[in-house]
Amino acid sequence: MTTTDLAQEEEPSTPPTQPGSAPEPGSARLLRPFLGGFATVVILQMIGAVAGLAPLLAVAELGRALLAPGPTDDGRVWAIVAFGAVGLFVRLVFTAASAGTAHVLDGRVQLSLRRSLAAGLGRAPLGRLSQRRTGELAKVVGEDVSAVHPFIAHTPGELVSAFVVPAVSLVYLFTVDWRLTLITLIPVALAVALVPLMATPERRREQEEFDAAMGRIANSVVEFVQGLSVVKVFGGSGRAHNAFRTAVDGFVDSFYRMVRRLAKVAAGTQLALSSPFVLLVVLVGGAALIMSGGLAPADLLPFLLLGLGLTAPVAALGHGFDDMQAARRAVGRIREVLGVRPLPEPAHPVAPRGHRVELRGVRFAYVADHEVLRGIDLVLEPGTVTAVVGPSGSGKSTLVQLLPRFFDPTHGSVTLGGVDLREIGTGDLYSALSFVFQDVRLLRASVADNIALAVPLAGRDSVVRAARLANIHDRVRELPHGYDTVIGDEARLSGGEAQRIAIARALLADTPVLVLDEATAFADPQTERAVRRALSTLGGERTILVIAHRLETVADADTVVMLEDGAIIERGTPAGLLAQDGRFAEFWRSHRSAEANGAEARGGVRQGGETR
Repeated sequence: MTTTDLAQEEEPSTPPTQPGSAPEPGSARLLRPFLGGFATVVILQMIGAVAGLAPLLAVAELGRALLAPGPTDDGRVWAIVAFGAVGLFVRLVFTAASAGTAHVLDGRVQLSLRRSLAAGLGRAPLGRLSQRRTGELAKVVGEDVSAVHPFIAHTPGELVSAFVVPAVSLVYLFTVDWRLTLITLIPVALAVALVPLMATPERRREQEEFDAAMGRIANSVVEFVQGLSVVKVFGGSGRAHNAFRTAVDGFVDSFYRMVRRLAKVAAGTQLALSSPFVLLVVLVGGAALIMSGGLAPADLLPFLLLGLGLTAPVAALGHGFDDMQAARRAVGRIREVLGVRPLPEPAHPVAPRGHRVELRGVRFAYVADHEVLRGIDLVLEPGTVTAVVGPSGSGKSTLVQLLPRFFDPTHGSVTLGGVDLREIGTGDLYSALSFVFQDVRLLRASVADNIALAVPLAGRDSVVRAARLANIHDRVRELPHGYDTVIGDEARLSGGEAQRIAIARALLADTPVLVLDEATAFADPQTERAVRRALSTLGGERTILVIAHRLETVADADTVVMLEDGAIIERGTPAGLLAQDGRFAEFWRSHRSAEANGAEARGGVRQGGETR
């Protein structure tokens, strides 16, 4: 695989067949701006490699001149010395320039790849990204992009030396003696004959298994660290370590299989290219020719010097081959991430007329033949709050993720203001809709910037007002630099505090449609009441969809929708559903009972220090 191969490899010859995938973006498009840089590196290295032969040729010719019968030609001797010195200087200058250019080029390529990944991940549906493990994505953005470094910064020079140096050396050696030249090539031929054994389908499969094992280790570490608090509280450290130990054991097994089969080939190649073996072959062949009178003793010197020069680039080519294979696999994984198809943008966007939300015959499946939502018909009127309740796995979170278009429904449609979401431009959609989810992620930026994420030009007064409504203002004032405190560097917030920041962000955005997915799951009752008051104050014609388990949130809703197994089984006002004494009433009673038991337990602790 050459630089051109890498640049062309990602041009797909067939369209993708997997749902949700896209035509893979070609590396040619990513690397085309850098082809001039690659050419510069190759030319500089080529000049340096050819010049690097000058000192060896000078030594060889100097030996032949000094050992030749008759008087020594002083002018020729000094000319040979000058030739070697100039060649050495040229080699140092041009190889240094090639290496420096290659490393600068590597930095530019890695920056371009990471920017492309950032842009691609930014365009990719969040729903699709959520199906990928954090460790795997981190490995692609971090390790896989870095794995291209040897291929760009080192392999071009090694490849040039591997071809140019032997070619020039062979031309010179053939002019000295063609028979000994062929003998000198025996170690190179043996090493080259072993190279195909390093590129068998079984070898590539072992390398892929090795990379997969590395990805599992990265993912298990991320999962373990993220769940560390739960592990400590519930004493499950042994079980929690099992996943990591299993991943490590799998890595060791795959590494052992790969190394065990590769060791014999690698040992044979190293032996064939080793200096003692090369010198032995040249000395035996040269001695035979000298004893037969077919070679002058002085002519043996060039083969002793340049014979080693023939094998060193081939040995470097072996290492370059490993780098190329690693780069090929890394680029393949980068292609896979970049190939995630963004949700299609409408060719002619239509602006929504109002903010009435309607789901018509909505069906959705993450995988074929397993629908998570089955025939959802639901209308969210402006100025109303609709609460979605139901047991775990009933499809509540999937339902709300259709509104910000994290996914498109498999069948049916979701409309805003009478317009299908697929016909609304992304900018128009997110200017009309904001959302707060249970799993909140804050940026490593100031508190003010986190709140004003959707409204970057918002003034400080507006930011503070939103924070007050979300009941987080007093906590922010306690931080080292107030609203200018950088989250993650200068302060860390609890889960409930992070949720309140996210709620303040949604309140500041002041969009006509608001989606809350367990948005107050970590909030205390006082904060939840403050948030409900804020929503009520800002309500007006706002359309609100909320997933909630707390009775207070459900009781304040205008409409309650009960989901079960991906279908709506009940809907109506809270009072009306309680009067029906159906599944919602059962849900209500079970939560009332749980809250009563919790209150009794807390009261017991307050009274006696332990629950009775």
